[in-house]
Amino acid sequence: MTKALKSSGFLGLAVMMAVGLHQFTIVAGGDPVPAWMIGGHAHLGVLSILAVVMGFAVPALGVTGQLRTVVSVLFIAGQWGIPGIVWLGEGFGLLFLMPTGFLWGICLIVSMLVMFYVTVTGDGGVGSGGPVSTAPGDD
Repeated sequence: MTKALKSSGFLGLAVMMAVGLHQFTIVAGGDPVPAWMIGGHAHLGVLSILAVVMGFAVPALGVTGQLRTVVSVLFIAGQWGIPGIVWLGEGFGLLFLMPTGFLWGICLIVSMLVMFYVTVTGDGGVGSGGPVSTAPGDD
């Protein structure tokens, strides 16, 4: 499931960058970028970066089994749900979708609370004392 988190994160970043280029063409044409487009762009960017980070944090903290699945599925749902409802709700006039923002937000919160739980109840030595498979570097 961490592959899914990382993949979703990188795909989200690519989509966010494509939306950013679209925003640039709007501005270059002399028009203002709609606020709903900016909001969705920003949320997808930040949540996609966090998805990549989560892809590394989940195994580093030793999250396994059902908790690993819960964290991954809920985070990915929230990562796409939050910007998705902004774009669909505001951008395409599907305002009835806007209340689902609470659902996507709760998905993200529960995912983080599971990670919090694993962090405070887990073995403090997981991922922090053994040999490292790759050396950290600046390159």
